[in-house]
Amino acid sequence: MRAVLQRVLNASVTVDNTQISSINRGLCVLLGIASDDTLEDLEYMIKKVLKVRMFEDEKGEKMWSRGVKEAGLEILCISQFTLYGSLTRDKLSFHNAMKSDKSKEMYSTFISRLKQEYEEGRIKDGVFGAMMNGPVTIELDSRKFTYDKSNK
Repeated sequence: MRAVLQRVLNASVTVDNTQISSINRGLCVLLGIASDDTLEDLEYMIKKVLKVRMFEDEKGEKMWSRGVKEAGLEILCISQFTLYGSLTRDKLSFHNAMKSDKSKEMYSTFISRLKQEYEEGRIKDGVFGAMMNGPVTIELDSRKFTYDKSNK
């Protein structure tokens, strides 16, 4: 499971020119689910998303001191299979992403568990599988093959 966490002042999801969800200050989480991900991966991600210290203290003086949950902020989750896009050639391949039916179930479980561990009203999400207007996220890493020998 991969997640891209973005600290935001606000964020929204639009599908078919209609805003589906929006948040004010908090985290925008792009979540990719791999074909071999398990509930253990899901629980790890939930813990990290809620606790990673990306926000300042109560006085606004000390950066990187509170997580989104501790700060009482909002979370917008967006399913993003493109995080498992492979660019070993110039054409994208999504073979490592979990298939749609299974990933929809895993994503729904992720959202449900996140709401259980935090506050339901502070968790928003998009529409799984919908073509959402906005950016597409592909990871490029110039040194990937230096430290990942399994991807030959």
